[in-house]
Amino acid sequence: MQKKQKLILVALSLILFITCIVALGLGAYHIPPGDILSMLMQKLHLSTVSDQDSMHADVLFEIRMPRLLLGLLVGAALGISGAAIQGIFRNPLAEPGLIGISSGASLFAVLIIAFETFLLTSLSAWLGYYILAFGAFVGAGLTAFLVYRIASKNGRPNVTTMLLAGIAINAFAGALTGLMTYMSTEQQLRTITFWMLGSLGGATWDNLLAIGPFICISLFILPFFGKSLNAFALGELQADLLGMRTDRVKRWVVILSTLAVGASVAVSGIIGFVGLIVPHTVRLMGGPDHRFVLPGSLLLGALVLTLADVIARVLIAPIELPIGVITALLGTPVFLYILIKDK
Repeated sequence: MQKKQKLILVALSLILFITCIVALGLGAYHIPPGDILSMLMQKLHLSTVSDQDSMHADVLFEIRMPRLLLGLLVGAALGISGAAIQGIFRNPLAEPGLIGISSGASLFAVLIIAFETFLLTSLSAWLGYYILAFGAFVGAGLTAFLVYRIASKNGRPNVTTMLLAGIAINAFAGALTGLMTYMSTEQQLRTITFWMLGSLGGATWDNLLAIGPFICISLFILPFFGKSLNAFALGELQADLLGMRTDRVKRWVVILSTLAVGASVAVSGIIGFVGLIVPHTVRLMGGPDHRFVLPGSLLLGALVLTLADVIARVLIAPIELPIGVITALLGTPVFLYILIKDK
């Protein structure tokens, strides 16, 4: 990795840290940055000062901290998954949603919202609050597995077939989702609409404990595929000649991306553009080397979603905007700029 790329990663880390402190303080209830640092140091047993405001502590540790951590995890998951998917497809327009992960999660979530009362009574009693997250996670996994199986021939997945299968599954899942939305009651329709637009408002420590391990596994392992994805850029045949097992790389990238994105969508709903725009921006900053692009996308994805969540909370406070709307409003101009600049 070049010195410039290392400096960019350090800069992104510092900006992300500052953004986190700002995000913890902003909102309907303002907390000064000094109080935030003091309470964090005391929580980590790095300070013995105990004159903190109890209201500040409750808002910080029970509301904003889990929301911030969820935003960091989801943003990092979407960013690095988008970079990895673009790497194996060798297509800058690829993203996790392109192979049906997001649409499968949406379909199963909508099915649960529409039929929970009639078909899932025992399952609801068992899973309780997590039934929607469970359904979205299962939907993402099943869709990715179906696309992978359709694209496999003699045990090896074909990237082009996988792309086309993902487009077909996306269209089918979108049609079923639209049908379920049309048949839903007014209350169900409000729930579906809120979930489809994305939000971090339901963040709790329980949510973090439920989905954190799945996302963290992917965030830890995916950066190690940087060298392999660099070989993919030469083409699959050339990568095979270099001794790389391309089928294994494709399999693990799809599995890990599905794990990360499925867990993210399960708790935050559909948040678009992060997996598409973030890898582009990272490549513009430091080049196409995936040893840089993957960790860079992880950091920038977390930063973008944290900023989007702050905007969603404070723009027309106390009303909270859907975070998916914010990411689309931020992402579209950036994407158009890249298209115009690079033609």
